[in-house]
Amino acid sequence: MHDMKNVFKTIAIIGKYNNPDLRQQIKLLANFFVTRNIEVLIEYDTALHCNISDIKLIKMESIGDQVDLAVVLGGDGTMLSVSRGLVNSQIPLVGINQGRVGFLTDISSEKMIEAMDKILSGEYLLERRTLLQATIVRSNELVGCGLAMNDVVVNKSGMSRLIELEVNIDGQFVHRQRSDGLILATPTGTTAYALSAGGPILHPSLEALALVPICPHTLSNRPIAISSSSKIEITLIHADDAGIHFDGQMHMELLPGDKIMVESAENKVSLLHPAGHSHYDMLREKLNWG
Repeated sequence: MHDMKNVFKTIAIIGKYNNPDLRQQIKLLANFFVTRNIEVLIEYDTALHCNISDIKLIKMESIGDQVDLAVVLGGDGTMLSVSRGLVNSQIPLVGINQGRVGFLTDISSEKMIEAMDKILSGEYLLERRTLLQATIVRSNELVGCGLAMNDVVVNKSGMSRLIELEVNIDGQFVHRQRSDGLILATPTGTTAYALSAGGPILHPSLEALALVPICPHTLSNRPIAISSSSKIEITLIHADDAGIHFDGQMHMELLPGDKIMVESAENKVSLLHPAGHSHYDMLREKLNWG
């Protein structure tokens, strides 16, 4: 808990573009910030899509230099892309959902003023989330790289047969596996695709990553959790048709012999929650636990 009053002097608002209610929510939020003597900036594309012209604009790439806090209105997908975009800026993010509670956007738009009031008064929890960075090497040349807040996934495309992967961790051979693919998930990502593939849920405070095989050929192939400081190397041994995805978005096609190096990104993303936030409440709600 923090008792500093108004530690956030400049706040940027970033929104998901295709939402009809977004304009009034942004207005409401901006007006509230103004009453708290906070300078409000709105991300350029958000303003464009919401037809807002009376709030000062800021480009995404300038947010890190000029802003103390970013408020993201949208779902978890919006939050994932903003987190990837702002990870090196080191400014904290607050996620406000648009009707459906998210794992990352845990504040509902009905309660956003109340929640922001708490946060601005210093009544918040700060949570640091790890991202993964991956580089793809093909015949000793770097052919791609990317960031993921949820997961890096190497998998077969379409109806092709199993792919075969070799996994090394910190230079030590782990196994060769035949499967539909492999998910490398951060604790954040363990409630996403990794969960439906039978992976464990890791609490966000853990310095760990989960390796979860997708439909493995042998039942002895289990999800494993490893230290987040580990360096993972995946070699694609055999595949008719494989690709790599970052946070569910197709990044590029892979060829046999490709090596994918994955490790924790240097910087973490800071998420702010209003005081009293419980990770377990949110899991219970999202996963319909009794």
